[in-house]
Amino acid sequence: MSKSLSSFFKGRRALLPLGVLALSSSLLATPVMAETLNIGVMGELASFDTSQVSGGVWESQVLMDVFEGLLKKSPDGELLPGMATSWDVSDDGKTYTFHMREGAKWSDGEPVTAEDFVFGWQHLLAPENASKYAYMLYPIKGAEAVNTGKADADTLGAESLDDGKTLKVTLNHPTPYFPQLLTHYTAYPVPKHLVDKYGKDWVKLDNIAVNGAFKPVEWVSQSRISVKKNPSYYDADDISLDGVNYYTTEDRNAGISRFRAGEFDVLRDYPSSRYQWLTENLPDATHMSPMLGSYYYVLNNREGRPTADKRVREALNLAVRRNVLSEQIMAGSFKTSTGMVPPGTNHYEAQHMNLVSDDMSARMAKAKALLKEAGYGPDHPLHLTLRYNTSDEHKKIAIAVAAMWKPLGIDVEMANAEATVHYQTIQQGDFDVARAGWIADYNDAENFLTLLHSGVGNNYGAYSSKQYDDLMDQAAQTQDLDAREKLLEKAENVALDDYAFIPMLTYVTRNLVNPEIEGWADNVGDDHPSRWVHFTD
Repeated sequence: MSKSLSSFFKGRRALLPLGVLALSSSLLATPVMAETLNIGVMGELASFDTSQVSGGVWESQVLMDVFEGLLKKSPDGELLPGMATSWDVSDDGKTYTFHMREGAKWSDGEPVTAEDFVFGWQHLLAPENASKYAYMLYPIKGAEAVNTGKADADTLGAESLDDGKTLKVTLNHPTPYFPQLLTHYTAYPVPKHLVDKYGKDWVKLDNIAVNGAFKPVEWVSQSRISVKKNPSYYDADDISLDGVNYYTTEDRNAGISRFRAGEFDVLRDYPSSRYQWLTENLPDATHMSPMLGSYYYVLNNREGRPTADKRVREALNLAVRRNVLSEQIMAGSFKTSTGMVPPGTNHYEAQHMNLVSDDMSARMAKAKALLKEAGYGPDHPLHLTLRYNTSDEHKKIAIAVAAMWKPLGIDVEMANAEATVHYQTIQQGDFDVARAGWIADYNDAENFLTLLHSGVGNNYGAYSSKQYDDLMDQAAQTQDLDAREKLLEKAENVALDDYAFIPMLTYVTRNLVNPEIEGWADNVGDDHPSRWVHFTD
C-alpha cells in the first residue's frame, strides 16, 4: 500500500469508551480499538421487514448482514450452508429436504426453526403485505395462489417437520436456480414469536430480533443505519468486526471525498467519469469487474400513455445512441446493450433488439416516419415525462437521451427523486419513460426476463403479452436445460420485437475498498457480506 493511500485510513477505528473497559490505567497504555466497517451505500433501506423492501441493491447489502437464509454466500459468491447444514433433493428435482442447523438462534436467544422459514415465506406472500418481490417464491408449490388470495397460507408447499428441525419444500417443477434463490432476502426467515407479540411493530429497533451476523441498533433516517455483532449468531467467534455503519450516500462524488478522508472503508459505487482519476490516485482501492446487471429505460405500456403505442416505443429505441452513452457519457465503464439478459449469464445466449442498421441517419429517418404515423409532428409534438433516481450518472444519461430524441421533435420533461421514492412512483405508473436497473439475484436468465411477465411487481411498465407469458411459463416447467434456454430466448425476442423497453447498457461493479480490508472479493453478483471482512493491521 502506498504511503499516501495509507494515510487516508489512519484513525479509522473508534476508541472504546474507557469507562466500559473497567481496567486499571496501567492496562490502558495501548488503546483498545473497535473494528467498525463504514460503508457508503446508494440509497436507504425501506424496512427490515423483507415483505416491504423496495428492491434496491443497497437494501440487500444491509439485509444480508442482519439475516441469513437456508444458504449463504462466500466472499466470492459461492453457495455455502447457512441456517441449513445439509439438504436432499428428490430424483424428480421437485422436493427439497433441508436439515436445520442445531443451536441457531435469533438475537433474542430464541431458536431459529423450520417454522420461522415457513412463516416468513407465508408473510412475504400474504396479499395484504403487497410485496412486489413475492413472485420470487412462485417456484414453490401453491405460492402464486397464496399471493393472489386464491388459497390459504397453509397450502404453501413448505412444511416444518421434526419439531422444526427439518424443512420440506415442494416445488411446482424442477427449478435449477432454487438453491441460489435461497440466499435472496425474499427467502429469509421471520421471527414468528415476535410478529405474534408485536404485529407490524416487530421491526422496531426496540423489538426486532435477527438471525444474521449483525443486529441493527440505530437508524437515522436518510443518514445512517448502524449494526453491531450479534453474539447469538452461531459463528460469532469467527467474525472480526464489532459493527457496521451504512451511510446513505446518493452523491457519489461526495462519497469519494468521504472515502479519501477515511470516513468510509467502502464506497459501493463511484461515478464512471472518475474511474481514470481513481486508478491513477487510488489504484489499490479502486475496484471494477464484470457484473450481471442491466441498465435500461422502462416504457409505460399502460393505456392512455403515448408509450403504449408500439410505434412510439420503436422510434425511441431507434434514436438512442448506445455507443455514445457507453464510451462518451460513461467513459467506457458500461458496455452497450440491446437486450435484457446480460452476456455471461449461465446457459444463455444474449439476444439483441432489431435496430434496422448501424447507420444513424437511416434509423432517425425511420423513427420520424413512425412518429408521424402515430400522429405526432410539428403541430402535435410528443411530450414525455422521463423519471430517474438521483445520481449524477443517471442525470447525465437522461440529458443525453433527451438530446438524442430532440431531433424527432420530442419534448422531454425530466423528474428525479431519491431511489426509494423513484421506484415507488414508477410502480404506481406515474411516468412515460423511467430509468431502471436490475442486478441479478441469481445467475439465471429467468431472473431478468421475469421483469416483463404480466402481473410481476417489478414490471414497472406493465408490459403484457400472452405469447411472452406462455413461453416463460412453459420454460418454468421444462427440466431439460437446452430446451429451457430456447424457450427463454424466444420469450426475450417477443419483448424485443415489441420494443417493450429500452435496453441501453450492461453494468460493471464499481467499488472503492480500503486496502487494509481482507475478505472482500469481486464477484458477478457484487455481493459482499460483512461477516467475512476483517482489517489487516
